Amino acid sequence: MLNLYKTEKTKWIIGLILILIIYTLFYLLFQENKDIVLVPRKIRHLIKFVTTISVYLLGTLHLGKIKDKWMGTIWHFIHLSLLAVLISIGTYDWIFGMVSLNVKHFTATIQEFLISPVLYVGMGILNKCFNQS
Repeated sequence: MLNLYKTEKTKWIIGLILILIIYTLFYLLFQENKDIVLVPRKIRHLIKFVTTISVYLLGTLHLGKIKDKWMGTIWHFIHLSLLAVLISIGTYDWIFGMVSLNVKHFTATIQEFLISPVLYVGMGILNKCFNQS
């Protein structure tokens, strides 16, 4: 039987590809879709939340297979702390109504960071640099 996870590099690349697929689909089907304004606001929140959680779980799965556990710890810390911020703002928005435009831009930036492959790639580069010395 072919083992796809032969090396840490392969594990990391598979995780990157899957995160790129989610990121691309999110932007093509949701973010850049002009008809998305027809979808209720709370449903849009749920779509963003599910996308963010999916990337978090994928990263957790693939970074958990790598022997350097510090990468998983940083991944968890960043995602869980920023998700707490997003959930707090989202809860306020659901209960008390619309948040300001500045807060919307702030949350969009956080969500963009969490679903983009930038953090995952950065951690891979740091891991490679630390393992060479």
